[in-house]
Amino acid sequence: MDKEHSVLEGVSSIHFTGIGGIGMSALAIILKHRGYRISGSDLNTSPVTERLEALGITVQKGNCAEFVDGCDMLVYTAAVKPDNPELLAAKEKGIRTVERAELLGSVQREFAESVAIAGTHGKTTVTSMISLIMINAGFDPCVCAGGIIPAIGSNARASDGDWFVCEACEYVDSFLNLTPKYSVITNVEHDHTDYFPTIEDVIKSFTAFIRQTSGAVIINADDDNAKTALAAADREAVTFGIDSGDYHAENIGFESGFPSFDVIERGENIGRVKLSVPGEFNIGNALAAIALARTAGIDMRDIIGGLFDFTGANRRFSFVGTCNGADVYDDYAHHPREMSVTLEAARLFGKNRVICVFQPHTFTRTEAFINEMAQALSIADVVLLAPIYAARETNTTGVSSDDIADLIPGAFSSGSFGEIADYLRSEARPDDLIIVMGAGDINAVSKMIINQN
Repeated sequence: MDKEHSVLEGVSSIHFTGIGGIGMSALAIILKHRGYRISGSDLNTSPVTERLEALGITVQKGNCAEFVDGCDMLVYTAAVKPDNPELLAAKEKGIRTVERAELLGSVQREFAESVAIAGTHGKTTVTSMISLIMINAGFDPCVCAGGIIPAIGSNARASDGDWFVCEACEYVDSFLNLTPKYSVITNVEHDHTDYFPTIEDVIKSFTAFIRQTSGAVIINADDDNAKTALAAADREAVTFGIDSGDYHAENIGFESGFPSFDVIERGENIGRVKLSVPGEFNIGNALAAIALARTAGIDMRDIIGGLFDFTGANRRFSFVGTCNGADVYDDYAHHPREMSVTLEAARLFGKNRVICVFQPHTFTRTEAFINEMAQALSIADVVLLAPIYAARETNTTGVSSDDIADLIPGAFSSGSFGEIADYLRSEARPDDLIIVMGAGDINAVSKMIINQN
């Protein structure tokens, strides 16, 4: 891959196959603002596609060879199959075809200042926090996030400024298409087992990503795998961590689950931060954002304001309503570590019971981490399991949600969302907290039960 060459050279019209995806739609919004003629297709309509159409982007339902007529370039993701009619038509007609990650890299290199946020967990939250800090400081960043940021009402923010802030996903080495000035690494754990057989493979990928960062690397001082990747890259770093690092927290307090803390910058107390998102894990996310912001020269007052303005990203411990008086939250957690910290955060609310509805994500991940998932889910008082969300996979292992339920006393595995919703409507009480968790379509359960009183 030639990173000096922009795939956008000579292009004026771009078609996105699967434009409703969170990463695809963000790039479509940004490129529309930059003067390109944008069209797209998706199998389903959604609030995301409706938002795109409101911006003047043509979105057609389905996949059809004729949809690519008139475009100079077709963008696709790794989820698009080789026999996709739009991809086949583009190749037959000599239309340039580009994978989304490569396009993201080309867009990033058009900005003088760029930040890429990588890590197994926390990418969307830290991306959102950094974005709001920069907006508060008047930096006018262009943003490409992996979730909807309520404060800006979108997963993207188009801008003519110098700054570009984006998530950097390690899956299939996608983030190696990026050459950011600054990189933030929240943590490095074994995930995406269908692509990375071992944790050593994951570390090797992060090492390559660190080497492609031209400026400062911001890294978690408490994460041994991240430090191993850093050492292999032979780079220095700015460090953060809840208890240690160039940036760490002291005098931590919680009010109804929401943390506040003093920020210590290389031994000096530089201010107190109050977060509008719950959980100790968000202290770590905030410190990552603070370390980047201070490295970029942002005043602490703007950081404090930007972090307070952050009320969460969509499906990241998002309050969505009530059921029988119980508060209902949606969360994207699907890796055991994410699941654990999310459920531990739920505990801080002091409710009588934490009820967790969980949808495992992919068969390979479930098989690899089944014991760890069960251990994490055991933090909840009541566990309801939905069928595994296949995503891009077929089940060649025979693993099922029943296998997780068998490891958790009292857990209930159901074959349908409707059955789970019926249970919650019947059993939920005002002193419960219900968290609906997973990276698939499990948030449909939330929509089925909220505001049932």
